[in-house]
Amino acid sequence: MEATSEVVMAAPAPLLAAFIDRYVGYRMTGYPPGLHRGLPSRHMTFIVAVGPPIDVVAHTDPTQTPGSYRCVLSGLQASPAMIAHTGFQEGVAIELTPLGSRVLFGMPARELWDTSIECSDAQRQLGDQLADAVQSQRDWPARFAACDTALTAAARNGKPPGPELTWAWRTLVRTGGTCEITPLAERIGWSRQHLARKFSAEFGASPKLAARIIRFERARRMLANTPSYVSIAQVAAACGYFDQAHLNRDFAELAGCAPTTWLAEEIPSVQDPNAEEARG
Repeated sequence: MEATSEVVMAAPAPLLAAFIDRYVGYRMTGYPPGLHRGLPSRHMTFIVAVGPPIDVVAHTDPTQTPGSYRCVLSGLQASPAMIAHTGFQEGVAIELTPLGSRVLFGMPARELWDTSIECSDAQRQLGDQLADAVQSQRDWPARFAACDTALTAAARNGKPPGPELTWAWRTLVRTGGTCEITPLAERIGWSRQHLARKFSAEFGASPKLAARIIRFERARRMLANTPSYVSIAQVAAACGYFDQAHLNRDFAELAGCAPTTWLAEEIPSVQDPNAEEARG
């Protein structure tokens, strides 16, 4: 069978746009069975499977038992998870920022740091509704609409983090993880230490680690979508790394491999920004 991949993206309903960046529907068939690296990102992992469950064989926390999930939910992370696949993968990835954890689940993203759970364990009605509704729909617009319905209902009474932490998070994302932490704290009117305590208590990562994760994600996206004549050193410079060796070190720690290894091993990403956009 010839390997094929389909990635379709859509914006969430207006009420959700403050903490969900987009929906990404993906379908991949005909690939050899193997392992996919779930890498650190500025988004929490929030994926609804269609067909076979998501089979996590190695969690970011090595002490967590492998598991299979209809709708997997994880906090931020600083190491890769390993997901087994049979050559077929299909589902909807919900690009949830940690600003939405309190809104949807009533808890800070820190409580899910470095761990994966079934969504229904955090919010039973939402998890079950998402898994059942997305599975029952046959086309992407209907699946995205099902996500809008379930998530909008869950978000109506939720409260996001305070304005200082919301601004700090969005500034780190907007600058690609390159802004300095001390000036960031000063703009809020806090000390660097106070920002670090409040930020870590909300998101699970310190501002410095969050910036590192955001910068790494930008670099890997650029590597995946940049012509081959653009060197890794050029990507490193564009993303704010001191040099290519600095980028290589971040890949070794956050992805568990070198950039060239990841590029050679990875099947098409469900986060491909060049994929076709659709809306129901």
